[in-house]
Amino acid sequence: MPDLKQLARRIFLETLAAIDIPATMQRKLQRKGTRLVCDDKTFDLRDFEKLRVVAIGKAAHSMVDGLSLVLAPFVRFEGVVSAPTPPKKPLPGLKYFIAGHPVPTEESWRAAQAILELLNACDQKALVFFLLSGGGSALVELPLDPRQNLADVQHIYQALVTCGAPIEAINTVRKHLSAVKGGRLAAAAGNATKITLAVSDVPAGNESALASGPTLPDPTTIADVKRIIAEYSLPTKFPSALRRWLDEGKMPETPKADAPPFRNSHFSLLLGMDDLFHPAHHAAEAHGFLSCCDNSTDDWPVEKAADNLLEQLEGLRQTNKGQRVALIADGEVSSPVTGNGIGGRNSAFVLACVEKIAGKQVAVLSAGTDGIDGNSPAAGAVADGETLARARAAGLDPAEAFRRSDAFTFFSRLEDAIFTGPTGNNLRDLRILIAEP
Repeated sequence: MPDLKQLARRIFLETLAAIDIPATMQRKLQRKGTRLVCDDKTFDLRDFEKLRVVAIGKAAHSMVDGLSLVLAPFVRFEGVVSAPTPPKKPLPGLKYFIAGHPVPTEESWRAAQAILELLNACDQKALVFFLLSGGGSALVELPLDPRQNLADVQHIYQALVTCGAPIEAINTVRKHLSAVKGGRLAAAAGNATKITLAVSDVPAGNESALASGPTLPDPTTIADVKRIIAEYSLPTKFPSALRRWLDEGKMPETPKADAPPFRNSHFSLLLGMDDLFHPAHHAAEAHGFLSCCDNSTDDWPVEKAADNLLEQLEGLRQTNKGQRVALIADGEVSSPVTGNGIGGRNSAFVLACVEKIAGKQVAVLSAGTDGIDGNSPAAGAVADGETLARARAAGLDPAEAFRRSDAFTFFSRLEDAIFTGPTGNNLRDLRILIAEP
């Protein structure tokens, strides 16, 4: 059987290499003397006495590097950067926090405090750049209720990410419990001019979900929160401090589109879904695969998504007989934690495909563009038609590994886990399904 797994790996790595955040920043944010052009807006830097930067997310360092290239050499700024990794080269004027993901840590808490202190000192003569990317929800956090401590917040996050709710529902709840989400950072910046630049790992049109929307109006409501809490039986999973606060009815509504902080606020998408699809499609075509892209399975349960995408792949093969075919999909699948194993939604997706592709000339790869898959050290995994036989020969049972949420261990034993380390990027998860004629 051809080494389709290796081809799938190459397509994934070539896609990552094609995504250059600093270069994109310089294309999208152009400086002409003292004037800064962002989309259809022009800002004259002479109008501002302060330039401030708040960078949050897995791509924070790359985004800061890009902004510094745009503003250099004449303009210097102050700000706060919160990311899961340290910067390769810290920039003067910035405070760096190495915070937690997917659960907030003390550094996440301290980063939130530093950001609010920075923003509270801004006035109408300040220009604030918010650089947002995926993972920001956990990297900066502070509860609205001052009686809740870090252990309470960590308890809340653990309850939310393991309850089986889709990410949109989880973000809805987090926004309403947090002092730094759901538009509240924009509110903290008051009358300052605000520019939000985003590397998005959420579907187009749902930008307010990115990093739980700290600078955008929140379309969700308290009524949504109450419905989600009831639907997923969350009261029994929440800490007592949060239950008391909810029972007291003190939850305030998040800022909406007509709120004053958004009158002088601008949003620009630097990289999104198409910026992931295009290089992946190009890489697959360069390796001789007739390729199609699909994002219809975003947020689907992992096994349903596996069935659907494999069915689409087979349809491509039948329609294009005699040709190699590839199906490129992005987005996140829903994979509730059902055991105490090691892994994430990407390796779980591939695990769900192992028995379905057994004996076929098919390979399936799923990996996070941030280089991280759940609680594992890998980005994801890859499998082909021989994986099931190899697993059984090694005494591994894919169904049992899936039940224990232990996909990383399964693929690590087979040397089919994908390791990239933190990539400094975070668009979306990428799934690559390829087949020989």
